[in-house]
Amino acid sequence: MDPSRLRRLLERVRRGEVTPRAALESLASLPFESTPSATVDHHRAVRQHVPEVVLCQGKSVAQCVEIARAVVAASGRCLATRASEEQAEALAAAFPDAADWNRLARSVVLRVPVARPRSRAGRGGTARGRAPAPARGTFVLVVSAGTSDLPVAEEAAVTLEFMGVPVRRVYDAGVAGIHRVLAHLEPLRSAAAIVVVAGMEGALASVVGGLTPRPVIAVPTSVGYGASFGGLAALLAMLNSCAAGVTVVNIDNGFGAGYAAGVIARQSRPGKKS
Repeated sequence: MDPSRLRRLLERVRRGEVTPRAALESLASLPFESTPSATVDHHRAVRQHVPEVVLCQGKSVAQCVEIARAVVAASGRCLATRASEEQAEALAAAFPDAADWNRLARSVVLRVPVARPRSRAGRGGTARGRAPAPARGTFVLVVSAGTSDLPVAEEAAVTLEFMGVPVRRVYDAGVAGIHRVLAHLEPLRSAAAIVVVAGMEGALASVVGGLTPRPVIAVPTSVGYGASFGGLAALLAMLNSCAAGVTVVNIDNGFGAGYAAGVIARQSRPGKKS
């Protein structure tokens, strides 16, 4: 269950609008729910900021829709990653007017209207399921080395936006034209965290790490010629970075990098420069 939904339910119990028995029934599926294909963790958002994310890769279309329905029913929102065209189209059809499909990121964000409790003035309404935003002025910078790295970079950006974290993008700024990244020193030094996405030799993460006091989450991609070994060369280069503050996620793991940077941003104090 989304934390905001849980708070609203408890407030309604406190005001006497919902009986304790009715509240207990609404929580009966917590902390998890078994569906034909999965055991959905409905406490994920309470513990880790966002509801359980659906990895579509390796799942059938029916399984993706089934699991997404369970997540949305409990939380009002859902992020599906690594979605094929067929899977994304099915999710969009299952949630009309509630699906945001980012083809480049291969990600689908689902947000459905959530009923707001009536205020003391008697006003109610609806709001789309969403995460609380971090402090004003906080943002994460996503930097990609080349255009071929954009699917992974956009996966990180979509994840951050799903978490309610503002994102700025600097794309196609690889070390072959290092002036392209040097033109963005101000956001490099003021972002709460930086996600650097690079394939080939993966050198961009070390360059960025040497320019900023902020934490850098490096993402090696499988982009490159034969000696890149499907991203292994970039992974090893990033792991061997001599720039302090660089940490590395797995090859092509845009979601993991975006989530890690989002957690950092949500705990950052904006406006403080090192």
